[in-house]
Amino acid sequence: MIPRALLLLSILLIAMVPASSFASYTVAYLNTTVTLNTNSSAQVTEVLTVRVTGNTSVSQYETDRLALNLTLSSWQQLIGPMLVQHIINPGASVYGFKFLPGPLIRNADGGIAYLVMTYYTNNVTYVNQTAPRTYLYTFNPKVFNFEHGVSGEFLPQNATLEMVLPSGATIKSVYPVPDAPAGAITNGYANVTQLMWFAGEPLSKFTLVFETHQSLSSEVAQFFGAVYTAFGLFAYVLIALIVIGIIIYTYFRASSK
Repeated sequence: MIPRALLLLSILLIAMVPASSFASYTVAYLNTTVTLNTNSSAQVTEVLTVRVTGNTSVSQYETDRLALNLTLSSWQQLIGPMLVQHIINPGASVYGFKFLPGPLIRNADGGIAYLVMTYYTNNVTYVNQTAPRTYLYTFNPKVFNFEHGVSGEFLPQNATLEMVLPSGATIKSVYPVPDAPAGAITNGYANVTQLMWFAGEPLSKFTLVFETHQSLSSEVAQFFGAVYTAFGLFAYVLIALIVIGIIIYTYFRASSK
């Protein structure tokens, strides 16, 4: 027979365990979208589809979602190891991070919720200027933070990886062959701006090379932006004075003839 004191202690310890310890959250799917920028950075959006099973879990999820004191670390303990940033540069921290646990969509088993992470990371691509206003970008596979196996890194079975290229980019090389758009390889990925890989794809030898052509107006705007960054408003004033001086000189020279 269990002594009364021991029984009371056991009840007290159970009561002290957080309710979230009994919640059942299962990650059903992960979608990682990487939007590549021409400055070698990327905006990353990761959506986890989470199954919430049972009335206790439903109640706990709705409580956790409204809690103001839960950090990302707290949610990681609740959801598990898939709630991490999967695109990380070892030499630079992410910035602009946002975590948004979505509302619960009820069903017979409990419900489904979408947990969204958005953030930015730098040096996702290497860039080389190969001609005037022409730039060649090579994706840096070291930023991947997915699962590791005997043959190297790979995409989990319940995951999708999507790459969104800069506007006007031309794909030069890609491996492994993307799962979508289907058949794009047959025409050399002409006019393709988004690539997708599905469950289990190997990432250890991932390759993505693309080229962009900068317009003349963009180059001029970039030049003046660089001048402003280096010299501030004074540079614009100086340039304006030079232009005005040239106009005045041209006017008086034409008048004197």
